[in-house]
Amino acid sequence: KWKTMLCMAFSFGFFQAAMPFLGWLGASRFSHEIENIDHWIAFILLLFIGGKMVWESFKEEDCRHEYNPSSPKVVLALSVATSIDALAIGITFAFLGMNTIHSILSPILIIGFVSCHVTHRAIIRDILRMPS
Repeated sequence: KWKTMLCMAFSFGFFQAAMPFLGWLGASRFSHEIENIDHWIAFILLLFIGGKMVWESFKEEDCRHEYNPSSPKVVLALSVATSIDALAIGITFAFLGMNTIHSILSPILIIGFVSCHVTHRAIIRDILRMPS
C-alpha cells in the first residue's frame, strides 16, 4: 500500500508542478505567434468542451464504468486532469514578467511539494477511516 500511496502522491505533485512550467514555457515563447487568433482558439475549445458535456448528458446512466483508483492508468489520468488548471498559472507567470527559469522555479517547487504532501496526507486520512 505504501508504494501505491507514494506513487499517487508523487504523480499528483509532479503534474501540479509540471503544468505551470509548460504554461509558462508556452506563453513566454509562443504568445506573440497566436495573439491574432487566440480568441478563436478559446472559442473552439469551449465549444468542444460544452458540446461534449451536452452530448454526454443524453447518455444512459448505466454507461458508467467501474475503475480501480490505484491503477497506474487511472492515477496518471487523474493527475493530468486535476492539474490542467495549473497550466493557466504558468501562463499568468509569463504575463507577470517572470522571464527566467529562476524566477518561476521557487513557485513551481512549492506547488509540487504542497500538492504531493497534501495528496499523501489525504490518502493516509482515508485509509485510517476505513473499517478493517
